[in-house]
Amino acid sequence: MVPNVALRFERVRTKGAHRDLRLRIGAYKHTCDSYYFALDDSPVVPGGLGARLARLLDQWATQVEGLSGAGGTAYLPYDFSDQCTAWLRVASRDGETVEVQAGWSRIEAWGIEPSNYLATAPEVTDFDPITGARIACSIDDLTACIAANSITLEATGP
Repeated sequence: MVPNVALRFERVRTKGAHRDLRLRIGAYKHTCDSYYFALDDSPVVPGGLGARLARLLDQWATQVEGLSGAGGTAYLPYDFSDQCTAWLRVASRDGETVEVQAGWSRIEAWGIEPSNYLATAPEVTDFDPITGARIACSIDDLTACIAANSITLEATGP
C-alpha cells in the first residue's frame, strides 16, 4: 500500500518539452519543463523521458534513505531552468521523520545532468523556500511515495 504523502511529481502531457511536468507538494502546484531531461546524454539513462524521470526519482529515494537513522539534509531537484533550479529540501533531525520544503537556488541547470545530480546537490547553499510548499512525514512513507511515483513515471514511456 502506498502511503498518503502529499507529494507527486508527474507528467501532465506526453508531448513537448515545455510545461509538461508538475510537482505537487501539499496544496502547492508547480509546472515545469522536461527540456533538460531531453538534453541529458548520460549513458546511465537509456530510453525515453519516462525512464529519465524514474532515474531522477531513484536518486531522490537513495538520498532520502540515507537520512534514515542519522538524520541530516538532502536536496532533490525537480525543475531545471536556464538561470536557476528548484529543489526539495528534505530535512530530518531524528532520522525517522522529515520536513520536505520546495524552494529555489540560483544554480543554473545547464551545468547539471538530471541523471546524475548528486555532485551538484551539496552546492545548494542559497536555498530560498517557497511559502506554503511544505509537508512533514516519516522517512519510510516518503521513500515509499517516491518509489511508487518513480514506477508511475517510468510507465509513461518516451
